[in-house]
Amino acid sequence: MRKRFYIMLVARNSEGELLKIPVPLHYLYVFIAGALIGMLVITGMAGSYTRMALKAQRYNQLRSEKEALKTQYSQLEQIAQENELQAQSLSSLAGEVSSLYGLKADPAFQDDDPVSASLQQFYALRMTAMTGAASVGIGMGDQRNTSTRDWMRLAAAPTLWPVQGRLTGSFGERIDPFSGEGAFHRGVDISSDIGTRVIAPADGVVQYSDLMNGYGRTVLLEHGNGISTLYGHLSGFAVSPGQFVHRGDTVGYVGQSGRSTGPHLHYEVRIFNTPVNPSKYMRFTFTQQVASGSL
Repeated sequence: MRKRFYIMLVARNSEGELLKIPVPLHYLYVFIAGALIGMLVITGMAGSYTRMALKAQRYNQLRSEKEALKTQYSQLEQIAQENELQAQSLSSLAGEVSSLYGLKADPAFQDDDPVSASLQQFYALRMTAMTGAASVGIGMGDQRNTSTRDWMRLAAAPTLWPVQGRLTGSFGERIDPFSGEGAFHRGVDISSDIGTRVIAPADGVVQYSDLMNGYGRTVLLEHGNGISTLYGHLSGFAVSPGQFVHRGDTVGYVGQSGRSTGPHLHYEVRIFNTPVNPSKYMRFTFTQQVASGSL
């Protein structure tokens, strides 16, 4: 005969008597199984809700990012249009300025497309204006078929008078004041008072600053592109070898040291160490350059 198991529930009634209620054991199993199933259902529903909430949050985030990208794209599109209009305006301005001064396009820009080439020309024009090269180029007179690069080269050349004064000796053949015989004068002589400051006619590096045979106290500047300048018969130095000097900086002072008949500056311009006529380069005085804003 099959055994049956019960769980006895004991309680006390209102009269104080003990009541025993037998509950079959298999009912407890059914209750526990139902409780477990309920817990599993509740856990599953909670997990599903959490996943749905995360998906909704991600969707809202992606939608916000899409709207932000859309707004950013519209802004970039507007900026691109404005830049294009500005580029066209600058290109037109560069063309007008180049035409006004008879400038040809810089060969370095010829491989670019027309708009890019015009913009490069504009930036080159702006650079020449900021560095003073434009005023130098314009001041050289009619320079048709020149380019902004030519203007830059002119600005780098020794175009300033190193000292203001009267030319008392020219370049080339002359009578030597000491021997009375014919001699070749390698520069020009500029008369000025002792102690008058001598300036650099262009940016350069001091190559020499010492006594030199015949020249007395001498300064030699290297300007690049094979161009150098020499200043002789100085009374004193304001620079030392290796020093970089800017256009208009003082390099020394007028004197009569060396082989000299009186206070003056002996000034030479050399191309690859060969003397050339300085008068071809002496275009502006320091005062003119200051007035034009180039210094």
